[in-house]
Amino acid sequence: MSKVLTVSQLALFFMVMALASNAVAAEEATPSGKLTMESTSIAAGIGITWGDGKLNFNGKDYPFSIEGLTLVDFGISKASATGEVYNLTDSAKLAGTYVAAEAGITLAGGVGAMVLRNQDGVVIHIRSTSKGAKLQLGTSGLTIKMK
Repeated sequence: MSKVLTVSQLALFFMVMALASNAVAAEEATPSGKLTMESTSIAAGIGITWGDGKLNFNGKDYPFSIEGLTLVDFGISKASATGEVYNLTDSAKLAGTYVAAEAGITLAGGVGAMVLRNQDGVVIHIRSTSKGAKLQLGTSGLTIKMK
């Protein structure tokens, strides 16, 4: 039974990654920048997530903060994420509220992937790892504020 579950999870992961890759490829062939994020989430049904990140754009690093409502299980979760940013013409346009542009997935062990888009058309293709409760993007999305 566990082998069937593992194979199913891997098949689903590759399907979502293919969809996400197609969405990003349709936006722009090469990333505008790269980012890293660290976040913490505390939840009892509806949770609050906060954290910090760094955007590398045109050879410079730009710090930012993240916050957002999430629908998660009970518990405390820590997550690290890396990703590529597309359609970014100015570092200030990274700021905004992001919603899921494509389906996301979380596999056993807390590994996940998601494609996010903000109001300026900036797209983030993100891969994350988390420890603790399952971390999901909620209906309010994720807000990035430049520091």
